[in-house]
Amino acid sequence: MVGHLGESYQEWVHQPIVSKEGPRFFDSDFWEFLTRTAWWAIPTIWLPVVCWCISMSVRMGHTLPQTALMVAFGIFLWTFVEYVLHRFLFHIETKSYWGNTIHYLLHGCHHKHPMDGLRLVFPPAAAAILCIPFWNLIKFCATPSTTPALFGGGLLGYVMYDVTHYYLHHGQPTNQVPKSLKKYHLNHHFRIQNKGFGITSAFWDRVFGTLPQTKAADRAR
Repeated sequence: MVGHLGESYQEWVHQPIVSKEGPRFFDSDFWEFLTRTAWWAIPTIWLPVVCWCISMSVRMGHTLPQTALMVAFGIFLWTFVEYVLHRFLFHIETKSYWGNTIHYLLHGCHHKHPMDGLRLVFPPAAAAILCIPFWNLIKFCATPSTTPALFGGGLLGYVMYDVTHYYLHHGQPTNQVPKSLKKYHLNHHFRIQNKGFGITSAFWDRVFGTLPQTKAADRAR
């Protein structure tokens, strides 16, 4: 259905429906299962892979401080990837049948049904496929012994991103930092959807000028 919306798709998909469950994607139970993921599956599946990658660099001769630095750099790289994917891929403007359909499956459904708890994190099967080009890219740019720790750091950054994303939608933070981050992200969903692309932080939004204005600033204009 969404594919036939044409140019009106962009306006339609950014009018959120606050319900706990979104629509079914596929008639096949198998393919539908692959689109729904409980948040706890992300750390359960990927943290052992993170530990294995980090241990590889240690076994190849790097000290723990060196490895920790590489992991930290990998996390930092992930925050950039997170921003770029969210801004330029997840929010690409489409109007063709297949463009609208693919965008809806990838990210549009999340904006239409932002409180669907089973479509807030990235399905592990799709993430596993995407790991291959990311691993090869890091392998091309880094040395054989630093590649595992850098990749492990990036993967750890992804895990932090996905569980943070779930918490920002369904958690009830009491401390100021997570409360501000939750307000910042829900602002992206319900107020200014073409800005505020950071999830784990607003750092890259500040760097690239996509930091949304506050309500007070909007009123002052």
